[in-house]
Amino acid sequence: MNDQELRALLMQSRRIAVVGLSDQPSRPSYGVALYMQQHGYTIVPVNPFVHMVLGERAYPDLRSIAGLIDIVDIFRRSDHVEPVVDEAIAVGAKAIWMQLGVVNEAAAQRARVAGLTVVMNRCIKIDHARLMR
Repeated sequence: MNDQELRALLMQSRRIAVVGLSDQPSRPSYGVALYMQQHGYTIVPVNPFVHMVLGERAYPDLRSIAGLIDIVDIFRRSDHVEPVVDEAIAVGAKAIWMQLGVVNEAAAQRARVAGLTVVMNRCIKIDHARLMR
């Protein structure tokens, strides 16, 4: 995905479901979600082990979230991505964003076939800071 496509995705998106979002400020998922929240995005935490993160109610899975999800930002190991992508497809998410170090070609291909935009092995915070100055 080129910079123009990344910029368009970030500009058109408002609601980001962050799968694996920790309530611990020292965790990368927390810092990334906080940054995105501070830049006007609605963050929807997805983590069955927490109740609230960044002042937002957490959900156990994507199916439990009401309303449209623009981007599903995945902070899970690569071998745990496929069920998340299947859920994202099922709930009608527009895009999958696999964070730095998260690569799953089979899941990415399934998402693309289903019509989702796929970003893989990139940090949404880094790309936002770089592209949306």
